[in-house]
Amino acid sequence: MFSRNHRTPVAVLAAVALLSACGAAQPPSGSIKEPDGGQPHSTPTVSTAPNPGGVPAPNGRRYPLVPNQATALGQQLQQVESALETMAPANPEFPALAHRQQVLYRRWSHHSDWDAAVLQQLSPKQRPVAERQVQARREFLAMHRNRPAPAQLPAWRIVTPVPAEELLNHYKEAQLQTGIDWATLAAINLVETGMGRLQGLSVAGARGPMQFLPTTWAEPGIGAGSIDDPADAIAAAGRYLVRRGGPENMPQAIWGYNNSWNYVRAVQTYADLMREDPRRLNAFHQWQIHYASPQGDLWLPEGYERQRPVPVSTHLEQAPWSAPPAR
Repeated sequence: MFSRNHRTPVAVLAAVALLSACGAAQPPSGSIKEPDGGQPHSTPTVSTAPNPGGVPAPNGRRYPLVPNQATALGQQLQQVESALETMAPANPEFPALAHRQQVLYRRWSHHSDWDAAVLQQLSPKQRPVAERQVQARREFLAMHRNRPAPAQLPAWRIVTPVPAEELLNHYKEAQLQTGIDWATLAAINLVETGMGRLQGLSVAGARGPMQFLPTTWAEPGIGAGSIDDPADAIAAAGRYLVRRGGPENMPQAIWGYNNSWNYVRAVQTYADLMREDPRRLNAFHQWQIHYASPQGDLWLPEGYERQRPVPVSTHLEQAPWSAPPAR
């Protein structure tokens, strides 16, 4: 990260954004509570798996099967968004529901001609949120327009993320130290490595949960501690954003993180969504790592590990759960 030229964040290649820290029967640890301190409802209003999707991965999770038609997608998205608003993050269904949310937006983002039909199915409350979600995803697609999808999967390792509540503490501590808004740090963490799920070098050689180039980490006043430690890396990201113009000029500071205005707009959109309702961090924290390939949008669940790049075809022979389920 932090090259002066355009750089592709690893989780943007992968998704973002974004694997569950637990199997379907295990609740995630650490979550952001209701703003008023009340107890969220634990009874879901929609099944997380109206159709369970593809074959199960070793962790028991499945790639969600989502509609490939605008009206049906909008109807399911309304159900999912409403359920995420009321479901306790400790509910065992929450991780799969958040993954379904992510896949719905990824599918919709490729079909701008669906916009009116999808939005028509959403409530007035959900409509502006959904519009921003899909637009953020399209900003990342625009960064890679006219580039062929890679035929190999990278040498990455997908791991259990630090709990959401612990990450929030790191973001807020960095905000106290640097003045950089916690939600901006969370959004960068999300798009760079899926909030720490993805371990591996970026195309430019960046590493760690906030994707620093080692040379940037070594600059005086930037890196301290371990480049791979979430608390150290998040604090260093705050210091770097200050050096690049924040918090007074956050668009310019974020552009310094990745020299793309598409990237800036997407990060600011995700940050705005979390700032407006910090509970949204819980769903983003459960977003999985996906990778755009010639064979489709591949899901790389927790436990994926490659010591060297592997052809997509070889990976799918060994890990059929990565493929989008047949519709």
